[in-house]
Amino acid sequence: MTVASSAPILFFDSGVGGLSILAPARALIPTAPIVYAADSAGFPYGTKSEAEIAARVPALLGRLVERYRPRLAVIACNTASTIALQHVRAALDIPVVGTVPAIKPAALASKTRVFGVLGTAATVRQPYVDRLAAEHGADCIMLRHGSAALVELAEAKLRGEPLDPAIARTALAGLAEQPGGDRMDVVALACTHFPLVEAELAAAAPRPLTFVHGGDGIARRIAFLTQGQSWPDTPPPGIAVFTRVDDKVRALVPALARYGLSRLEQL
Repeated sequence: MTVASSAPILFFDSGVGGLSILAPARALIPTAPIVYAADSAGFPYGTKSEAEIAARVPALLGRLVERYRPRLAVIACNTASTIALQHVRAALDIPVVGTVPAIKPAALASKTRVFGVLGTAATVRQPYVDRLAAEHGADCIMLRHGSAALVELAEAKLRGEPLDPAIARTALAGLAEQPGGDRMDVVALACTHFPLVEAELAAAAPRPLTFVHGGDGIARRIAFLTQGQSWPDTPPPGIAVFTRVDDKVRALVPALARYGLSRLEQL
């Protein structure tokens, strides 16, 4: 099937976390048309039930695909991917890329064989995380902690608000204070919001830690699935579409522009 060069890549998240996936994808495919969709009316996902997310995400993506006709959709949200990816793939007739916790690279990078998984409460409790750990880090101790406050910190950072350093400290302490936490040397950022506050996490760490996340791997997957397709000669203005536009969303406009998203729309 021939894909029009104007057909966008659709990125979907509950908020701005998916920008950490958009950035490496844009670096690989610089002229790709982009639609970035955030479910601001449903934010945050990390505190919602599995049933809510499994129902909400496929329905929203169906509407977005109908409106924007993307060539490919990226669920740039670990919580939505671990819960709803199969439902979305069943509902859509385009390729769908999910975002999985970076447990394999964390296990590979850990010299002490103790690594942490920092995500939302909804992500870190998923059986999928246990399966990844068994598959890729069977000889490791895996510590896990869910932080909703860190998601809010990333959103606040992109709105240009002053940040409370205690939030990053508390999130890391949730891992470090578990048995074996004193030997932890690597932390997998298992929420797409968290790479946006990696500098704050590094500054709050009691000792040097290596932070890993899946953005580059997702970008390579997008490039692989779209190889041979045509792209515009120059990147068109990116579209940011929100399910609710309020003052918090409007405060994001300067940050969205830095990611090439200059048009704001509401779903």
